[in-house]
Amino acid sequence: MATVSTFTNARLADGRLVDIRVSNGTIQAIESATARAAEGQTVDVHCRLLIPGLVEGHIHLDTSFYGDEWKPHRPCTNGFDVRERVAFQADNMAKAAPMAVRARNQLELCLAHGATHMRSHVMVDGSVGLTSLETILAVRDEYRDRIDIQLVAFPQSGILSNPGTAELLDAAIGMGADLVGGLDPASFDRDVERHLDVVFGIAERRRVGVDIHLHDMGTLGIFEIEQICARTQALGMSGKVAISHAYGLGDVPEDLARRTGALLARSGVAIMTNAPGDHAFPPVALLRREGVTVFSGSDNIRDSWWPFGDGDMLSRASIIAYRSGFYTDDLLSAAFDVVTAAGAKALGIEDYGIRPGARADFVVLDAPHIPQAVVEVPKPRDVYKGGRLVASNGKIL
Repeated sequence: MATVSTFTNARLADGRLVDIRVSNGTIQAIESATARAAEGQTVDVHCRLLIPGLVEGHIHLDTSFYGDEWKPHRPCTNGFDVRERVAFQADNMAKAAPMAVRARNQLELCLAHGATHMRSHVMVDGSVGLTSLETILAVRDEYRDRIDIQLVAFPQSGILSNPGTAELLDAAIGMGADLVGGLDPASFDRDVERHLDVVFGIAERRRVGVDIHLHDMGTLGIFEIEQICARTQALGMSGKVAISHAYGLGDVPEDLARRTGALLARSGVAIMTNAPGDHAFPPVALLRREGVTVFSGSDNIRDSWWPFGDGDMLSRASIIAYRSGFYTDDLLSAAFDVVTAAGAKALGIEDYGIRPGARADFVVLDAPHIPQAVVEVPKPRDVYKGGRLVASNGKIL
């Protein structure tokens, strides 16, 4: 027998008060709120705002120290250096609590704030082999009824500069990773074409998507974006490729950023930004105007890269809006879209949103509308996965 619930007096983003009927985890109907008796279990939302589940589009479950002993931040000796940060990370992780414990801590933090979908990058290279992935796969399975998690096989120590990593990335996909990652093909591996040969070669052979970390600045970063777009178009992978960070887009003249945005849109390559505090970051509004899918994630939470992060994607929308100078209701709503619908599109989630036929993944909170929610970041929240309450008032159920 189908399990039926009706969520009554729910306020949608357009201001309507509605009743939402859910059957077997899927939204069956959305109707104007009425006083008539509903079928099955009834949950009164009490006119609170009901939004789709938040999309945590870029995080690192394996390297966070959230819930562990405080790890003082160690600055690089000469500005921002990826290799040095990786070395600091290895040293910290050797002294940390078990990875599964830390991953659960971080995952539950995100879930309690309303994340119903997540993409986590997991380190796969010669230094750790596939052990980190094995751990995170088990954690993913443990929480499969509460949150959907995609995993990216991430070559944190490079591919060409770390012998055996290409083979490990391929094996990681065979084990259950959903996408293949990359890292700064030019500055880290010093060979853009060979690096991308490996990444896109595995993606084509295994029929999976790609999500590449790209920190390189200026025109070097733009050149790498162009090469990634060319590969995406050549292989017919539109909608299956993302570039994370893409700092270079925020470090070039506006006309070049606009032309690159048009190329990204034509190629179907998405851009992930978390609007980090001391870095240039992609111009969100400009890229969206060009038709680029821009999404977001917490990235690092209390790890060897920085001590910040709260796992709250609504808070991340507020940060993006603040740093982007988004003041109008339309732009505040755009920041919200970055952490919801745009994130779902970038992750290829088809049954998403508050509509009949979509999965009943949503968050209920106290706000009259979306712009105010982005500004105030209200708590507490009720988080539903497939119509089932999985977190409330910051606690996992």
